[in-house]
Amino acid sequence: MKQYTAKEVENLLEEKVINIIDVREVDEVANGKIPGAIHIPLGLLEFRMQELDKSKEYIMVCRSGARSGRATQFLESYGYQVINMTGGMLDWEGKVE
Repeated sequence: MKQYTAKEVENLLEEKVINIIDVREVDEVANGKIPGAIHIPLGLLEFRMQELDKSKEYIMVCRSGARSGRATQFLESYGYQVINMTGGMLDWEGKVE
């Protein structure tokens, strides 16, 4: 499984448009998410993965990196290009919306 640190994701976000999927629960996202991130709670990922484009790369985010790791492995098994952000929002120092 490919992984980026929160700082690497923050640097990528400054350089180009990247696709971020936040798999946290609704109440967690209400406290702020990475600007432009798409919110798909982990429990709904199986039912909403058809909304994602297999030709694009997605960075998966959660609170600590554990749930996004599971989401990364799940989507990889279906042929998606995904990268886990280790440390999750606990390590995120960038902007939030």
